[in-house]
Amino acid sequence: MQWRNSPSRFGLVSIVLHWGVALVFVGLFALGWWMVGLNYYSGWYKTAPDIHKGIGILLFLVMLARLAWRFISPPPPALPNHGALTRLGSKLGHLALYAGLFALMISGYLISTADGRGISVFGLFEVPASLTSIPDQEDVAGAIHEYLAWGLLIFAGIHALAALKHHFIDRDATLTRMLGRAAK
Repeated sequence: MQWRNSPSRFGLVSIVLHWGVALVFVGLFALGWWMVGLNYYSGWYKTAPDIHKGIGILLFLVMLARLAWRFISPPPPALPNHGALTRLGSKLGHLALYAGLFALMISGYLISTADGRGISVFGLFEVPASLTSIPDQEDVAGAIHEYLAWGLLIFAGIHALAALKHHFIDRDATLTRMLGRAAK
């Protein structure tokens, strides 16, 4: 399999980034949902948020790389059977997923740094707190973070259903291209 995207399929880098981001997002969602129910006396009360924050910062870096990769190796063009509305929906849907993920991670950063402390990423490096003066920052960013997480989870589900619709109903190569097979 080739590393870069071609006119007929996605390359290995795009495929790994796509599925990796999807798995990490779902994992972070599950971890976040579980950890908000922890009480002060749980052994995970501090550890779970630290893991969530560290992975979130690493995901932000991966998303920056993914965005750069889209410019270095553009995705394959839309399939010939896709009409103008499908092409527009695809572009807007992907834009919403990218923007939503970045907004989600920025809101998480704003929650975590509201008290002026940086975020340690597994002891490897620290992301400093650079914006701490927003009124009720932790609460506002927390609400945004929660709504965005749920919204993105639902939207990612719709994205997956659309791919399955293309595969099983339209019988086109939309899904198989993201699995590394060439469009026929």
